[in-house]
Amino acid sequence: MTDRSEIPGGMRDDARETWPSPELIESWLGDSMYDVQLGPGDDVVIDADDPEALARARRFRDTLSQFASGITVITTLSGGEPVGMTCQSFSSVSLEPPLVMFIPAKTSRAWPLIQRAGAFCANILASGQADLSNQMASKGADKFAGVDWEPAQVTGSPVLKGTLAHLDCRIHAAYEAGDHFVVIGRVEHLAVGDDAADPLLFFRGTYRSTDPV
Repeated sequence: MTDRSEIPGGMRDDARETWPSPELIESWLGDSMYDVQLGPGDDVVIDADDPEALARARRFRDTLSQFASGITVITTLSGGEPVGMTCQSFSSVSLEPPLVMFIPAKTSRAWPLIQRAGAFCANILASGQADLSNQMASKGADKFAGVDWEPAQVTGSPVLKGTLAHLDCRIHAAYEAGDHFVVIGRVEHLAVGDDAADPLLFFRGTYRSTDPV
């Protein structure tokens, strides 16, 4: 297995303490494939036997790490059970009709369940919710252990307590795009939570937040 510390441009030492733990990273790695994380919960499998492909993926990831973004947890209900995934790739699309999008990797275990449900809730995380982001980005069996939530007003998808805001959506369209899917959701209901809290951000491989000007 390739040692992360020997790869040029690898994760900074201080980032290891904020996302995710080295043990969690190692648990995600297979014997011949390497996960390159574009953001929390967004793994792209690269063949470790192809050093040029791995180097290209790392340059791409490291360049995009210069773009700071917020963090969301996308949730749904599947068979009456809550499903969640951490997603950095989230954006507004249209004001009329109100559309948003998120971009799950094809390797996502949550996306097929969200697709089958036909609905999702985008929970925008606050600065104190890094642990929640990590939990929802893990591949653990019960991501919702100890997590407080309530059903969204329209779809019933989990609304996580303490978030900055949430958008309750039905899936409007989904498109294949390389090793990801672009999922468009039509917003059916939305609400702001604690508007006094700061956002949880992801920048250069670590969690950040805003500082007072």
